[in-house]
Amino acid sequence: MPALASQKTVTLSVPGMTCSACPITVKAALKRVDGVSSVQVRYEERDATVTFDDDKTSVDAITQATTNAGYPSTLKQSGAKQE
Repeated sequence: MPALASQKTVTLSVPGMTCSACPITVKAALKRVDGVSSVQVRYEERDATVTFDDDKTSVDAITQATTNAGYPSTLKQSGAKQE
């Protein structure tokens, strides 16, 4: 019987978002990461909440995606919310 994938949710600090168009770029970069199922970007708080399958990707890969898009990010908080 295959094990069910574990969904994790993390919040990234993305201080480089300086205009209202920035979240669009950050969200697009995160959605392209294989295993990411949900992205919510909040411009006012300069953060992004990402839900992903930890069998397919990692926090490092997610932060690298925002960095590659020109918006370096760091882990703000994590929740081991399993779904």
